[in-house]
Amino acid sequence: MAKRNLPPSEGSESNLLFAVIGLVVAAGLAAAMSAWIAGYVLDQLQNTDALVMLVTDGGLKSDSKDLERNMSTATIALQSCRDLGWALGVGCLGVGVAVLLRLRRKRAS
Repeated sequence: MAKRNLPPSEGSESNLLFAVIGLVVAAGLAAAMSAWIAGYVLDQLQNTDALVMLVTDGGLKSDSKDLERNMSTATIALQSCRDLGWALGVGCLGVGVAVLLRLRRKRAS
């Protein structure tokens, strides 16, 4: 299969387009995952199985072991949702800077 040689401007525009498409796909997946995680956490917070829940230095303690385990999982889910948001924000910033640099270089030419 022969390699296709693109002029430098077309190749960089193609790379930028792939970066933007990749970021849009990642943003869509992150939004769907965030919505699912938030729904899970809200469901766990509205669980009426436990009569008592204590917040201690070691975490949450409850009279229901299932609720205690679910709340631990919900805490981890919220932490991963936060990390996902930060990663997506950094990715958006990187692509935004690349687009601005590309537009600035195009105007200078």
